[in-house]
Amino acid sequence: MPEKRKPILCLDFDGVIHSYTSGWTGAHDVADPPVPGALTFIQEAQQDFDVCIFSSRSGQPNGIGAMKTWLRLHYQEYFQKAGVPGDQAFIRSKKAVKRIDFPTEKPPAFVTIDDRAVQFEGAWPAIEDLLSFKPWNKREEKTP
Repeated sequence: MPEKRKPILCLDFDGVIHSYTSGWTGAHDVADPPVPGALTFIQEAQQDFDVCIFSSRSGQPNGIGAMKTWLRLHYQEYFQKAGVPGDQAFIRSKKAVKRIDFPTEKPPAFVTIDDRAVQFEGAWPAIEDLLSFKPWNKREEKTP
């Protein structure tokens, strides 16, 4: 009997996994650190989901390669901080990235996490609300 596939969790890259504090500098340039908790989240999510990373980088020359290289580097650091020795951390980082799919077209996801999306709940949003949209890391903190 074939193995039952897990539902797809689609993650955006910039602003969700990659902190994206420098803004867009090209599909091949990934300069900033991970969003805190992103790498742990991916590891945990893979227990219940097939994790895909789909980004505006995905269809650009070397976009997927840049994301994979960045993830390998940061997973290696992640494993080293967890006490995994250097060579083993490198091997584990390669395996961690290999478990992630990098489609070039939007996958049929069960759910998507994106910092620049509005959930459609059956009623169309006001255009003014869309024009004033800000991702989580650009919103001003409101004081009570």
